[in-house]
Amino acid sequence: MNTLYITGAGVSAASGIPTFRGEDGYWTIGSQNYTPMEMATRAMYQNKPTEFLSWYYKRFATYRDYGPNDVHYWLKDKNLITQNIDGLDGKAGNTDYIAIHGRLDQMTLYHEQGEAAGTTMTPWDKVDESRLSSSLMQLFCIEKNGPVLNESYKPYVLLFDEYYTDLYRISEAQNRMLQAEKMVFIGTSFSVNITQMALDIARTYRIPIEIVDPNPVHVLHPDVQYHRMTALDYIQQQG
Repeated sequence: MNTLYITGAGVSAASGIPTFRGEDGYWTIGSQNYTPMEMATRAMYQNKPTEFLSWYYKRFATYRDYGPNDVHYWLKDKNLITQNIDGLDGKAGNTDYIAIHGRLDQMTLYHEQGEAAGTTMTPWDKVDESRLSSSLMQLFCIEKNGPVLNESYKPYVLLFDEYYTDLYRISEAQNRMLQAEKMVFIGTSFSVNITQMALDIARTYRIPIEIVDPNPVHVLHPDVQYHRMTALDYIQQQG
């Protein structure tokens, strides 16, 4: 059976990475002056790049050396779309997964959304934490007046005021959804567009779904099975 796995932050919890909306989650922690929903935007990157990059580094890049857990290794040969940017699925050996929201270890040329663009590895080892702000601005080639189109770099991460493009492999992700015979959602709160897109396709084409979460979100679907357990418990059950 062609099963498509769609994972969220709950999968990386066992690696020590906070879930997004838990008490210590990414989106509950803002900067001194802005909420996380305000920080994680293209507008903030454009207008206040120093604050944006410092926040991004402290909230995300600090997890760049964390390792995969048993769930990532179990998923390494699976048809996988992940919402996570931590790159742990790649570290576990999955060579064909889609990181639909980007990857922490990569950056992209700052460009108009929808234009063709590639990615390159982010040299986080060059960051000097003793002068963090200026070091990050230098790393992403940003002058004091802000990022310059097609000259500066931007973290390879989909921000709240951006939309899915083929830079994030959205067309391929949709094709995988359409071809799936079953979808299994693991560790996601169903609060982002990609999960709603997958649910719409599953409902339209009567694709059965499973939801793995200790406190699963109830969804409207004629053929859904809930597994009220952690991702680790689920893979142990699967064998």
